Amino acid sequence: MGIVTVLWEKWIEFKRDFYKITIAAMMSPLMYLIIFGMGIQTTSHGEPYLNYLIPGIVAMSTMTGSFSAVAQNMSVQRLYEKALDQVMVSPTPLWQFIVGQIIGGSLRGMYAAGIIMLLTAPIRTGLIFNGLSLFIMFLNGTVFSTLALVLSFLAKSYTDAPRFNSYIIMPMTFLCNTFFSTEQMPNGFRQVIAILPLSQASNMIRAISAGMHPDGIGFVILFAYLLIFSTISFVFIYKKKNL
Repeated sequence: MGIVTVLWEKWIEFKRDFYKITIAAMMSPLMYLIIFGMGIQTTSHGEPYLNYLIPGIVAMSTMTGSFSAVAQNMSVQRLYEKALDQVMVSPTPLWQFIVGQIIGGSLRGMYAAGIIMLLTAPIRTGLIFNGLSLFIMFLNGTVFSTLALVLSFLAKSYTDAPRFNSYIIMPMTFLCNTFFSTEQMPNGFRQVIAILPLSQASNMIRAISAGMHPDGIGFVILFAYLLIFSTISFVFIYKKKNL
């Protein structure tokens, strides 16, 4: 019931700010599509560039939507509203609170990705998005939701949330196989970028969209990130560190 309670809170917040959330989820990816997709008439891997770009932006939207939904909200609740103090004394198990936050953030990321898929549906690209694509979007969203939880526990002030976005999310947005392939990057740097979660999510969603099977190693890497970030989140909240 604790998980349902957290998800219900997220649903109420979503309904209250529906238009703001929708416009925010739409604007940046839409600008990327227009600037890179429409402005750069080129090909990538023998396909129209839009066929390469759209899956990357869908993966990126799950990252930014999930991260933003959790990072700012949790930072405010922890630092200013002191809402986590109430969670500590409530009958809700702490693990259920964490899981609810992760699922809620991931669903917000999937909503952002769904908007992009709807916006690009009229473009006849022949791209395929199926149930496995949705699962990868959800999994990628959980990874960045747990990362947002970890960083929100580390934040010293509300201004740290935008800084984390600049330090972590923005570089991954442009480097992690979203707008261009990482194959031409220098050795060493390319391998580091390749194991980042957004790179793996982009690769797998792009493979499915082209009618191919995704590389299983991508699932292993995403689940590994989820396990690591989740464990750190549980350690923080159960030991009441930085709370």
